[in-house]
Amino acid sequence: MTIYTILEGQGGMDMIPMLLIMAVFFLFMIWPQMRKQKKAKAHLESLGKGDKIVTSGGIHGKITTVADTHFVIEVEEGKLRIEKSAVSMELTQAHYPAATESK
Repeated sequence: MTIYTILEGQGGMDMIPMLLIMAVFFLFMIWPQMRKQKKAKAHLESLGKGDKIVTSGGIHGKITTVADTHFVIEVEEGKLRIEKSAVSMELTQAHYPAATESK
């Protein structure tokens, strides 16, 4: 059964607006979200040892160890193990020069 044979029948013309709505929904809602998720995942994968980060809970630290699903970060009181998904932002000189200046 091809598109042409579906559109030939009585109900075929009723399907065209529905197909157009689905296409617009995909273009404006789903596709940009997929691109955003892919970009965020690539950013997390690019983080490495020595990068300064802020977690979603507000903890600032420097990455000391990178594993498949988590980081070990160094904070003032010791070390913490956090999930990669808990990273909120990266504090690099390119993005936040004042935040990475040494004391």
